[in-house]
Amino acid sequence: MKTKTEIVQNWLPRYTGTELSEFGSYILLTNFHEYVHKFAERFGCPIRGENRPMQTCTNAQGLTIINFGMGSANAATIMDLLSAVHPKGVLFLGKCGGVKHSAEIGHFILPTAAIRGEGTSDDYFFREVPALPSFKLHKFVSEKIVEKGVDYRTGVIYTTNRRVWEHDDIFKEKLRRMRILGVDMETATIFMVGLANDIARGALLLVSDLPMTPEGVKTEVSDQKISKSYVNDHLDIGIQAMTELGTKGETIKHFHF
Repeated sequence: MKTKTEIVQNWLPRYTGTELSEFGSYILLTNFHEYVHKFAERFGCPIRGENRPMQTCTNAQGLTIINFGMGSANAATIMDLLSAVHPKGVLFLGKCGGVKHSAEIGHFILPTAAIRGEGTSDDYFFREVPALPSFKLHKFVSEKIVEKGVDYRTGVIYTTNRRVWEHDDIFKEKLRRMRILGVDMETATIFMVGLANDIARGALLLVSDLPMTPEGVKTEVSDQKISKSYVNDHLDIGIQAMTELGTKGETIKHFHF
């Protein structure tokens, strides 16, 4: 296999246990198997790739959800592999830690940009290139959030490869000085690798913890409470937005320079 096209067309089924023809035109990305199971139960569609690194499920309306795992390396991998099927739009349903006081647990964040602290995206673009979502996709998702009647914030997310930092006061002070709204491990990478592959992309993040204080650090118990209270709304908004985007949303065009 000499070309990128040959590689991704072979590797996407290998990573997911899903044939290229089974992928929908619109994609939901998640880090959590729970989201895929809820999606499958709702639409009565089979889950593919249970014995593979990534699991998928595609409904009759042509919407596919993919659990790609955790971290920026996996985020870059799935955004590269999706170039095999040229999706019309990709929305990441992720969780993040709230940094500012205005980012409360259960709020949704629609990032206006992401700071590239993960390093993975450096292999795709110079550091000066900003990590941005596709505006028209986010505009449409925003409309669906408003229709749902839930709270959401817009602002900048910091994406890092570092998973265990909640004990580090120096790192937390760095986050405060950047005046970010939240912190995660994938958003900037998804934006940048989506740009590299001409894929319209966005992210709708659920504030699942407040890691700037010791009592706000996520635990097994607190994460279960978050899932029980907010995950259904998170998934609902993503499904509605990406189902209706093709028929009600503005056309998303890619420009080449």
